[in-house]
Parts: sequence; structure tokens; C-alpha cells
Amino acid sequence: MIGKTLIFRDATPEDAAFILSLRTDEKKSRYLSTTAPDIDARRSWLQHYATATDQAYFIIDHQGEPIGTVRLYDAQGDSFCWGSWILKDGRPSQAAMESALMVYAYAVDHLGFTAAHFDVRKGNERVWQFHERFGAKRTAETTLDYFYTLSLEAIQASRTCYAKFLPAGVTVTN
Repeated sequence: MIGKTLIFRDATPEDAAFILSLRTDEKKSRYLSTTAPDIDARRSWLQHYATATDQAYFIIDHQGEPIGTVRLYDAQGDSFCWGSWILKDGRPSQAAMESALMVYAYAVDHLGFTAAHFDVRKGNERVWQFHERFGAKRTAETTLDYFYTLSLEAIQASRTCYAKFLPAGVTVTN
């Protein structure tokens, strides 16, 4: 999938070391589920993922270099969940906004979803504030997490508001 400056490509077992480097980075993984630093387990998970039809796991590339990951999963009717969104330090300044818009463009325009749901660790204030600026509504919370939904209207409003980051939507290639 091609955006304005970013490309999403399907994660493969060859990406295991890169993914593991992000998921085991002390700062980056602070608000993620724990990941064992086991390259063989990560490769095995990615091999299994290659046959899955219920999720999409992307490597986010910029100018041929991997700069992050994002995953779409847990479809519930017309709503999808997304997460595993990690961007490495030194990425282009627009990467967070463009990659979020790419997720929504792909899910709505190409997969037919009309809503999103996700959770964010309470301590991850920058991320939940980002989602709230997109119009996400907090629906529940636990001691660890906030839970959100995002309507089609809010998705479309954010896509319009931030259109300069992804003016032409995404191009999906096989």
C-alpha cells in the first residue's frame, strides 16, 4: 500500500529482527504487551501470520527503510481494531500522522469498515491524546487501559482535517 511518503508492506519472517528491535526497545515497548527477545519465536509467529486471513501486519517503510509497524485485527462486524503501532526514533516528522491516515484509508476505502475500536495504555498519554484529536471516544477503562471507538464520521472528518498528510488516499497493490 502506497501513501504520500510511506509504503506499508506485508510483514514477513525476514522482518523478525527489525520487529523485535522495536518491541524490545525499553522506551518503545513501555506500553506494549511483553515480548520475549526470541528471534526464532518472532519468525515462527510471522510464518503463521503469512497464512492468516483475519489480520494485516505491516512494516512501514520510508524511502526503502523500515521505520515502523502497524497491525489491523479483531474485526467485529463493521469495526476493526488496530495497534502494534510503533515508529522508530529518527523517523520523518509526518510519519505518525500519515501512517494513521493510511490505516483509516485502507480500512474504510478498501476493506469496507465503518468504525474502529482500540485500547491504549493510560500511561501512554501522547498516543491517547493523538487518538482523541482524531475524534476517538473513550468508552471504558481498566486500571491499565482506556478503550476507544471511532465512528466513520470522525474518521472522515480527520481525513479531511489532516488531508495534507495523505491528499490522495492510498494505492493498494498486490
